Amino acid sequence: MKHTLHSKRGFTLLEVLLVVAALGILAGIVILAINPSKQLADTRNSQRKVDVNTILNAVYQYAIDNGNLVSTITTTNGDICLTGTGTASATCGSLIELSQLTILEKYLVRMPIDPQGATSTFGTGYYIKKTANGRVTVSAVAAENGAIISVTR
Repeated sequence: MKHTLHSKRGFTLLEVLLVVAALGILAGIVILAINPSKQLADTRNSQRKVDVNTILNAVYQYAIDNGNLVSTITTTNGDICLTGTGTASATCGSLIELSQLTILEKYLVRMPIDPQGATSTFGTGYYIKKTANGRVTVSAVAAENGAIISVTR
């Protein structure tokens, strides 16, 4: 009697499981190295830096054109009111109203809003104040990853 051995080609279950486990470990290392939540937070912080500079540039362009700063900027740090988007200045309440910058879109098309949303109902999430000497500071209070986003001129 003649015996023939049939050899089957393929992978054993153990080999497949080892490859899948190795790929899972490598994928986990790559995801940790990329850290998507930190990348997204850094992107939002970059937008905040742009917005803070945009607001400050508009304030100083207004001052150049009119000979003085916007009169509603106080020495107390306050949230900027969302203006130029159909909100009436009466809704601003205790917020700093800078609608002079958005009227006829002369200095700003609209007031920038923090990438994660405003901190109050009609606020932008950006704060502004001036010193007694007329230096203006605009800051983003919701900066992430321990960043401090504030520009003074």
